[in-house]
Amino acid sequence: MRHLLDVCDLSVDELYSLIATAEDIAANRAKYAHILDGKKLATLFFEPSTRTRLSFEAAMLELGGQVIGFSEASSSSASKGECVSDTARVVANYADIIAMRHPIEGAALAAAEKSPIPIINAGDGGHCHPTQTLADLLTIHRELGRLDDLTIGLCGDLLYGRTVHSLINAMLRYKNIRFIFISPKSLRLPEYTLRALEEAGAQAVETASLEEYMPDLDVLYMTRIQRERFPSMEAYNAVKDSYRLTPDKLESAKATMRILHPLPRVNEIAKSVDDDPRAAYFRQTFNGKLMREALLLFLLSDAAKSAPSNLPKGEKCAEKCPNPKCITNNEYGFEMMCTSLEDGTKKCRYCETKL
Repeated sequence: MRHLLDVCDLSVDELYSLIATAEDIAANRAKYAHILDGKKLATLFFEPSTRTRLSFEAAMLELGGQVIGFSEASSSSASKGECVSDTARVVANYADIIAMRHPIEGAALAAAEKSPIPIINAGDGGHCHPTQTLADLLTIHRELGRLDDLTIGLCGDLLYGRTVHSLINAMLRYKNIRFIFISPKSLRLPEYTLRALEEAGAQAVETASLEEYMPDLDVLYMTRIQRERFPSMEAYNAVKDSYRLTPDKLESAKATMRILHPLPRVNEIAKSVDDDPRAAYFRQTFNGKLMREALLLFLLSDAAKSAPSNLPKGEKCAEKCPNPKCITNNEYGFEMMCTSLEDGTKKCRYCETKL
């Protein structure tokens, strides 16, 4: 059985296949209107969401399926102390596939280990957000006609921004990709993402300036500074207004450049940018629904249901994960597991923090 915990669970060929399916859905809506009749999606959202939850629900309904679930942890048995793997095992009795969002990193993997039905990671803390990346890839492909030969600027919260981490992992597999990382020093990329870039030999530049590399960009991926991820309001207030994209800052940008944002925005993109033809972030939300439809079809196909497990391997580990937001530090009696890296060090199997 296949799960989707990280965008790299999908091969490049599978990503192109999902893009082709999404394009076909957009062009032939009636063809897909009843393709998942009788199937149920459970949306288990332990933290707030608008676009991701509603687009999953719309995707399933438009394919003929049904939706059950909850939209906050307080309305689930998590409020009574139930662990995510128990929740997944119970809900599997009522649904055919689960989309789960959780504030704790590695929660989706913990659920998938015990779930008898496919789990889709709809965001786990600051770790990964693979279905947002599917929306990003389709948007780039539809807007620019390619996924190779791109200079991509990623701006804002690169430390806690799970959408950024997933997009980097996806784009590392395409040819001639150059990354420009734009952030305050305190919000630069986490160590495990920097390590992945180094291992891949990626072309990358880190800068604090939004304007410096603007003329070079094919894609500008803006992100909000996420208040809910910070350990304190003091830390958040120190960086909350670091970047604001306004029309004057786009004067040096290419006419073909596209602006993406996973949304919601706060004040990092001025509303006066919205009518610029380069602003693709609202089209991006529509593309997200299309790719989630394609993903549901793929994971509920006979081929995916009979496939070998794609859960990452691991070994028992006596060390404690240093990440306080890791699932291993937030659920009672959790067995710590790790994976070995090429340099002989180890990382947590659940949140990928280096031990």
